[in-house]
Amino acid sequence: MPRVSQDHLAARRRQILDGARACFARHGYEGATVRRLEEATGLSRGAIFHHFRDKESLFLALAEDDAARMADVVAAQGLVQVMRDLLANGSAHPADWLGTRLEVSRRLRTDPEFRARWAERSERLTVATRNRLARQREAGNLRDDIDIEVLTAFLELALEGLVSHVAMGLPADDLEPVLDLVEETVRRHRARDEPR
Repeated sequence: MPRVSQDHLAARRRQILDGARACFARHGYEGATVRRLEEATGLSRGAIFHHFRDKESLFLALAEDDAARMADVVAAQGLVQVMRDLLANGSAHPADWLGTRLEVSRRLRTDPEFRARWAERSERLTVATRNRLARQREAGNLRDDIDIEVLTAFLELALEGLVSHVAMGLPADDLEPVLDLVEETVRRHRARDEPR
């Protein structure tokens, strides 16, 4: 039997994650049955669960994948850019990402085992935000009167609020000025006579 290349395995894993993302977003965790996952991915249950131990492992991998993508944006452009991308539908799968994010929130609230497993994975976004803020502070662009931990919590809370707002179907096309305010809140304000 010929060996399957790593590229083929990676492509198959990506196919499963992309299909599962749409399935979880559309049907929620409980409603994403194996049959629906098969339909969404175009693969058999054997192919799906060859790559992922069970449905929860698949969901965690999907949520982790989304968190990793967000962390990459945070590292390069900051957490407010993640929020702007959500509003502009500039992310790769905005509606599906939102559905996954909401399902993560629901499961965190209702499932202690999931909460424990997710805590290990969710730290990446927080670390990326903290590191970005530290670099901005070193460059003189971040206010220095508030601890970086507090600023990180503030930005993460703003993200969660935006996700909730969009999830409720409330109008979001006029929120850019709000995100400008969030961004301006963490910036350093220089005195008029201080050199830039």
